[in-house]
Amino acid sequence: MDTFDRWLASPWRRSVAAVLAGALPVFAFPAPSLWWFAFVALVPWLLIARTAPTGRRAAYDGWCGGFGFMVAVHHWLLPSLHVFIFLLAALLGALWAPWGWLTRRFLGDRPAGGASGPGRGLAAVLVLPSAWLGVELVRSWQGLGGPWGMLGATQWQVAPALRLASVGGVWLLSFLVVAVNVAVAQLVSVRESRVPAVASLAAAAAATSAAWVWSPRPHVDGGVRVAVVQPGVIKGPEARFDREEALTRRLVGQHVDLVVWGESSVGYDLGDRPDLARRVAALSRSTGADVLVNVDARRSDQPGIYKSSILIGPDGPTGERYDKMRLVPFGEYIPARSLLGWATSVGRAAGEDRHRGTEQVVMDVGHGLRVGPLVCFETAFPDMSRHLAEDGADLLLGQSSTSSFQGSWAPAQHASLAALRAAETGRPMVHATLTGVSAVYGPAGQRVGPWLGTEASTTRVYDVPLAHGITPYVRYGDWPVHGALLVLATLCVSDGLRALGRRRTPPPEPRVRPARTARKSPVRPGR
Repeated sequence: MDTFDRWLASPWRRSVAAVLAGALPVFAFPAPSLWWFAFVALVPWLLIARTAPTGRRAAYDGWCGGFGFMVAVHHWLLPSLHVFIFLLAALLGALWAPWGWLTRRFLGDRPAGGASGPGRGLAAVLVLPSAWLGVELVRSWQGLGGPWGMLGATQWQVAPALRLASVGGVWLLSFLVVAVNVAVAQLVSVRESRVPAVASLAAAAAATSAAWVWSPRPHVDGGVRVAVVQPGVIKGPEARFDREEALTRRLVGQHVDLVVWGESSVGYDLGDRPDLARRVAALSRSTGADVLVNVDARRSDQPGIYKSSILIGPDGPTGERYDKMRLVPFGEYIPARSLLGWATSVGRAAGEDRHRGTEQVVMDVGHGLRVGPLVCFETAFPDMSRHLAEDGADLLLGQSSTSSFQGSWAPAQHASLAALRAAETGRPMVHATLTGVSAVYGPAGQRVGPWLGTEASTTRVYDVPLAHGITPYVRYGDWPVHGALLVLATLCVSDGLRALGRRRTPPPEPRVRPARTARKSPVRPGR
């Protein structure tokens, strides 16, 4: 470690190393999807921050690592945002500065007050994951880009992890992943904390095993046949509609219960184009199923552009409509457009802000089936799918379009989020896109049928199992976040009381013998 410390003595080398270390977790996300790597990916970043010479430098290491993490996880946005991606990464990366400071405090060689030895090691496994959840909570706000790239999302294909998600959502997975990284970092570098590190790893394994054994499993009590229509990359709304119509006709005679088109599958308001509504209604009659389309257009009944999920039956639109509530910053609106409107000249930022919906909707599509639609970006928000499950949705539907990011890791990463939403809620989820990746997951988050990749222009019918009951996550909500905030609040109160105690305790009198004169008599003050 001494050689490592000497190499990092240069501020520039340390900064570059922190940026690269912060970027490492990206390989645990799709498309590489090295889920196991997430459990050690933070270790280099932790080792850098713990060796910082000062708390300020550790905070800067946290900031640099946060910058690297945000750029890496969102690198596919570079063609759309250009220089903005680095600006946003620098702003959001600052959220990890306190995490870096806490890393040095609890893992460093020079404790900055508080517990030491094994006690400090146990505290690190509790405090550092809590601080990470605090960062994820803040950046999950829609105005800051939303919860894309939450560390727990790397575990979307691991069955025990999905069971944990049903207990505490993706938040619990993030906490677990960071806790394991902290324990591994202690095993590598903090000798006096190796025993608590091993104990922490054993506790994580025990918690996962307990969740696997005792958490309620979704009880499959039915099924539904859902068809996903994926037209592929087609330029122009008329040509896209024609392709979707032709693909949907292939479903005649396949006894489907619902047909789902992707986001922006209809480029005209149906009030202005009743001919399109009639054509979809004809498809509904011929297939025997309602068709859920997504309209991206200026509305004829009120001002503004909306993205709306609209259900169309044999007689036309049923009146069931959901307007997208959480919009993509810069992609669908520009925050503070009066100041940042120039972004439209350097990237693919929205030329005009879209309008938001006001409430979530659960639609009745017949056959006793109730579905909860989400549009694109919204599938990243665990609270939205949880509320739909609370409101009685039997099936979650995500309508998406990643056509701007073909050839990147974004489509696969987006498709993976549906597995987590399904596991969290105990409800199956269909992720239907215009250009891939489309995917379907059962109520335990397990994959149902094959993915439709970005090269596919086709339709596919999925036999989706239905399950009911309430998962602990739906019942109790984001309790891991509340617990993390309680841990951080307790730490702050403890530090405050300790500082107050030091201020009130008078310093001890110095034990210095009084000076004597040449005649060996005590010196008298003032003489």
